Amino acid sequence: MDIAFTPSVRAAQTRRGSRDAYARKAVKGTARTAIDAGFAAFVGTARSFYLATASSNGQPYIQHRGGPPGFLHVLDQRTLAFADFAGNRQYISTGNLDENPKAMIFIMDYRTRHRVKIWGTARVIEDDAALTRTLMPERYAARAEAAIVFSVESWDTNCPQHIPTMVFAEDVEALTDSLAALEAENARLRNQLAEAPVATPDRP
Repeated sequence: MDIAFTPSVRAAQTRRGSRDAYARKAVKGTARTAIDAGFAAFVGTARSFYLATASSNGQPYIQHRGGPPGFLHVLDQRTLAFADFAGNRQYISTGNLDENPKAMIFIMDYRTRHRVKIWGTARVIEDDAALTRTLMPERYAARAEAAIVFSVESWDTNCPQHIPTMVFAEDVEALTDSLAALEAENARLRNQLAEAPVATPDRP
């Protein structure tokens, strides 16, 4: 599948010298269409992604979506879904999808410097409370207003060049807490050793 390579993209590749390489890849498809195990595992760890939509006249819009790991669900080999949390109530993505279902999801993992781009179509489902509840993360402090179901047409990965390595603050806090606990236990054992009586050999 060569979904992203429009004539203009191919022309740009020709000008800049990469078209031959991508033409060879296009024989078997430059992107994948089904969600495999590796893709599903990557999605399951995502805490953040970007949703791109456009209005009917082509005005683009990108919105950040975040939540605990697993808030983006794999429903089957061609479908992703997530709860649409209440936010600033502009509803630009919702309005765009009402006009134009074409959408894209871009997932970036700064810890491992991996990124995945996903093309497809999306729809907002506002009248299925059961589905919305299913997609809502447990014990997460947010209110879901609807569900967004994303039909995957194609997906591909990018190289890690120029991606900065970053970690989540809560992960750093967890490591700091673990280190503090280990240091406290080490100090306790040192004190215990220092207070232990020293055995002296019996003299004849």
